[in-house]
Amino acid sequence: MVTNEQPHEPRACDGALTKAFGFLGKRWNGILLATLMNGPMGFSDLRRAVGGISDSVLSERLGELAKAGLVARTVDDGPPISVEYSLTRSGEALLPSLQALTEWSAKNL
Repeated sequence: MVTNEQPHEPRACDGALTKAFGFLGKRWNGILLATLMNGPMGFSDLRRAVGGISDSVLSERLGELAKAGLVARTVDDGPPISVEYSLTRSGEALLPSLQALTEWSAKNL
């Protein structure tokens, strides 16, 4: 039987979306951003809020998020010296998406 149908080619995922999920899907990145949705936090506060993350991984992930421009690191010379992490404008721009994912997850997973 001869058909005139073209072979079906699967649609590729948008490159930007692939990049976003690659970064946000990396263990702890999305969780840290969502934790900072409620406002600035210190390192120890973040460690307590995100159970199961080691100090070294927390430090590494916060550095990645800062390098990506999603999190700002502010140092107060004290005394005592303190460091606070907060969302940047780019990080805050993710809030509607993170909130939508939270709602979707609560309903569907």
